[in-house]
Amino acid sequence: MRNHRLAPCPSSPNCVCTLGNSQSHVMPPYRYRNTLEEAKAGLKQVFSEMSRTELIEEEDIYLHYEVTSLVARFVDDVEILFDDATKSIHFRSAARTGYYDFGVNRRRMEEVRRQLDEQG
Repeated sequence: MRNHRLAPCPSSPNCVCTLGNSQSHVMPPYRYRNTLEEAKAGLKQVFSEMSRTELIEEEDIYLHYEVTSLVARFVDDVEILFDDATKSIHFRSAARTGYYDFGVNRRRMEEVRRQLDEQG
């Protein structure tokens, strides 16, 4: 297994990360109360229901998705890292190209949080 780390966001406003290096990029991690396996299954369920989203890589504590925009076909990378010791799900969601994403990555990850909260 690789030693996964989430890269910091670049200076451009097209990225959010729980381990962010600036206030404009940072978001709080998701928290879970159940087992790591249940948390991972719940998160995978949320992403499986998103349009134009593909799971690229999966390991015990790591998921990598690619999300393709409908019109321009831009690709965003969503990396997820589970920390079972703190029951935290850290993530980084970033546009692969371009400078500004019109808040798409932040809204996506806020929606994921909302859906995880609904799951309980």
